Amino acid sequence: MSETNNDNFITLTLGKQKNIALIAHDGKKQEMLDWCEWNKEILSKHFLSGTGTTARMITDKIGLPVRIFNSGPLGGDQQIGAKIVEGVLDFIVFFTDPLTAQPHDTDIRALLRIALVYDIPIATNRSSADFMITSPLMNEEYQRQVLNFHHQARKRADEKLQDIAEISEDI
Repeated sequence: MSETNNDNFITLTLGKQKNIALIAHDGKKQEMLDWCEWNKEILSKHFLSGTGTTARMITDKIGLPVRIFNSGPLGGDQQIGAKIVEGVLDFIVFFTDPLTAQPHDTDIRALLRIALVYDIPIATNRSSADFMITSPLMNEEYQRQVLNFHHQARKRADEKLQDIAEISEDI
């Protein structure tokens, strides 16, 4: 991670080996397995993680090593979100099932939101995953710009302190 000339943003570098999270709703697990089998050679060059059952199935059935987090309803989506915030996760393939209600929908929305905030590439269906994983960018470093949250927090705190100082002067 390095500062850019503009203090409002930082540059994060995704290495040649990406840290990829693999997630699939129950109705999409077989599709995820098929996709992983189809892309096994590419995926084997990267570091993989995933939520509960999906990660275990990929390891057992496809033979790819996958770091296993909790299942989504038990906090796995939040664990993956935390890895995004920590700067550890580069890429998400999350096969969502839009036709089935999810009991942990708020966690899913929170994960998608944090992926957007941190400019993480995210595929939510097979065709977008196919396009992303076959991109030439998968084999090289990639620089992305993310809002410098520490700078923004300092700026807001300074503005609030200034407001308080002005109010105190008026009293």
